[in-house]
Amino acid sequence: MTPMMLTLILILIPTVTGVAGQLLLKVGMSQLGTLDISVAAIPSLIMRIILSPYIIVGLAIYFGGVFFWLLALNRADLSYVYPFASLSYVLITLASWLLLNESVPPMRWIGLVIICIGVMLVARS
Repeated sequence: MTPMMLTLILILIPTVTGVAGQLLLKVGMSQLGTLDISVAAIPSLIMRIILSPYIIVGLAIYFGGVFFWLLALNRADLSYVYPFASLSYVLITLASWLLLNESVPPMRWIGLVIICIGVMLVARS
């Protein structure tokens, strides 16, 4: 495996784990229903959030990717690595559309294509 390929893998792992974590956070929060966000309800709200299995696992996966992100930062310039994080927008939208049945308007798809083009340009630099 070439050093550049390893660097790309180290960049993509936290991107994918971030997406998985965000999806689990969304499912966990959706299961809680509409939340009362008042001063009196905050302690109960915090407990409900931190005791949700989906939220616990989502945060663990999300933050687990940080290790690989740090390794990627060690191997490449931040100006190269960071634009790849924008792939999470693309993956989150695809996953939300496919797995959560969220509606994605055409203008958003166009924006995602532009993001992908930008990432390809950065990857080639």
